[in-house]
Amino acid sequence: MSLILNIDTSQETASISVAENGKILNSKTNSNQKDHASFLHQNIQTLLKELSLEIKQLSAVAVSNGPGSYTGLRVGISSAKGLCYALKIPLLAIGSLKIIAHDAINQINEKDAIVCPMIDARRMEVFTTLFNYNLEELQEGTAMILNSESFKPVLERKIVYFSGSGSDKFKNVTESKNAFFLEQKDIIQSMSELSFLKYNSNNFDDLVATEPLYLKEYQLFS
Repeated sequence: MSLILNIDTSQETASISVAENGKILNSKTNSNQKDHASFLHQNIQTLLKELSLEIKQLSAVAVSNGPGSYTGLRVGISSAKGLCYALKIPLLAIGSLKIIAHDAINQINEKDAIVCPMIDARRMEVFTTLFNYNLEELQEGTAMILNSESFKPVLERKIVYFSGSGSDKFKNVTESKNAFFLEQKDIIQSMSELSFLKYNSNNFDDLVATEPLYLKEYQLFS
């Protein structure tokens, strides 16, 4: 049995959850981005108390490591590292774009399709990449300024499903009939499933070497 604390403070809405073998037992969210730090520490205790669990019962801590909010990523990763160090349990770092892509894949049944997660980075810029149905990344994540020509080569050949907080920007400029747009359904559950898979494969991250994935040197997306 695995009890994993999942922490995602990478975007505007933060979430924490405790999952047993990939299934959510309880979760909390916070939509005020400026309060992510205070929300996190207070609500981890509340979450465990409501489940009648002690923190030492956790098997691992998973954290979204970016891209996303500069401040949010530092808050989440620092907290996750501190807990793992104190409890002597594994750290599981999971890409924010991968979590969004997993949620999208759970909604479709087209094994030839491509998924494009997008995180809002202000103005017409997004953090984005492409995944296939097996959650294999098809290109390196990047900070991209969107226009009507974005993703044109792939959209001429394939159906692409766009999702995430930045996808509405592209919806407003693309004319491609191969571009489909999905609402996020359950990001919290998606993260719990990914962290469980990573835990089961013993794919743990180094407490010292793990750092936020910013994609840009400085972020004003906070």
